[in-house]
Amino acid sequence: MVDQSYQPSIGGLRAFVAVAKKLHFGMAADEVGVSQPSLSQALAGLEAGLGLQLVERTTRRVMLTAEGRRLLPSAMAVCDAVDNVLAEAAGGGDPLSGSLRLGLIPTIAPYILPAVLRGLGHRHPDLELRVVEDQTGRLLDQLREGSLDAAVLALPTNAPGLGEIGMYDEDFVLALPAAHPLAGRQKLAPSMLADLPLLLLDEGHCLRDQALEVCQTAGVSPDLRQTRAASLTTAVQCVEGGLGVTLIPRTAVDVETASGELDTAEFTKPRPGRRIGLVYRESSGRGPAYTELAAEIAELVLASGEVSPLPKSLVP
Repeated sequence: MVDQSYQPSIGGLRAFVAVAKKLHFGMAADEVGVSQPSLSQALAGLEAGLGLQLVERTTRRVMLTAEGRRLLPSAMAVCDAVDNVLAEAAGGGDPLSGSLRLGLIPTIAPYILPAVLRGLGHRHPDLELRVVEDQTGRLLDQLREGSLDAAVLALPTNAPGLGEIGMYDEDFVLALPAAHPLAGRQKLAPSMLADLPLLLLDEGHCLRDQALEVCQTAGVSPDLRQTRAASLTTAVQCVEGGLGVTLIPRTAVDVETASGELDTAEFTKPRPGRRIGLVYRESSGRGPAYTELAAEIAELVLASGEVSPLPKSLVP
C-alpha cells in the first residue's frame, strides 16, 4: 500500500526513467549526470516510497518489473513536464532553444538535412540539435521511451500517445537505368509496374510498405523474391546496374541521379506519394513548440520546390 503522503522526488523519477531506457545502471548514471551509487540510492528511495519494486536486478541483466512497465509512462510524463518548465524558463520565450533530439528515417534524412540544419541553425542559434537516423519502428520506440524528443516520419503512424503534425506531401518517382525506354516519361500509369522488375527495400523501411501500397492500388503483384536493399542508395545502385527499377521520393532525385547512370519517369496524376510530418510525445506538453518546428522544417523543404504544401485545411 502506497503512503498517500509520499511525494516522489524528480531525482528518483529521473533515475527510474534513465534505468528503464538504458537497462544498465552505469549508462543510466551517465545519462542523468550522477554517480552510479547516487542513482541507485535515488531509485531505491522511489521504490521504497511507492512500496513497489520497479526494476529487477540480476548479475547479468537489468529488467523492468510488471509494476515498472505500468508506471513508466507516467514517470516519463512527469519528467517531460519538468523539462518543459526548465526549457521555458531558460529559453527566454523561444520554444526552440536548448537541446532537441530529432529522429529521421533513412529515406528522408540525407535529402532534407542539409537545408534543415542550415536553416534552423541560422534561425535558432541557441537550439542544440542532435540527429538520429533509423527505421520507423525503432524511432517510435525511442520516442516512447524518451530517447528522442521528436521525429520526422511518413504519416500516419497511428501510434497511441504520440501526436502528429503534417508538414508536406511528396510524390514518388520511378528510378530507371539510364537510357531505359521509359526514361523521361511524364504520365506513366502505375499499372505498368506489373511489367517491370521492382526492387524493394528490406522489411522495416516504411518506403517498402508504401511501394507495396502503390502496387496494390494499381492491381500489381510484385515479385517479392527480387533483390532487396538495406538502403535506398543500395537500391539505386542496383537499378544503375540493370537489376530492376525502384520507387524513390522526389526529394531524393537530385542526389541519387548525380552519377548520371540513373534516369526517372513520373506517374500520372494523382501521383502516388507520401505525407511527411513531425511526431512527438503528447505527454511532453510541447505541442506548440513542435508545431512551430514542423512549420519551419516544412518551409525549408518546400523552398526546394520538390514537395507540395499541405491542403490549407490541414495546416496547423
